[in-house]
Amino acid sequence: MTKLVVETDDNWTKKKIKGAIHTEAGLLRKAVQRIQSKLRDFENKHGKFDRNFLYGKVDDMELLEWEGDLETLERLKLKLKSLEEITFEYK
Repeated sequence: MTKLVVETDDNWTKKKIKGAIHTEAGLLRKAVQRIQSKLRDFENKHGKFDRNFLYGKVDDMELLEWEGDLETLERLKLKLKSLEEITFEYK
């Protein structure tokens, strides 16, 4: 969990900081959804996600893209989780 402490009397500043974090989290959520959709399409086209099964049966570039999407998805999920865990404290 992350605690964000904002020391300001300016409500506009508080709202902007919180809004910026929520906006970024929203963008990350959309990116995660897009990649998940792309991975579902790949799975529907080629079958289950199993490297050993897919090698030699799928175009190498598609396979590299699939693996890159899997890695990107995990990184985005970690970033999203870190933003969603933020609690705000105003002083």
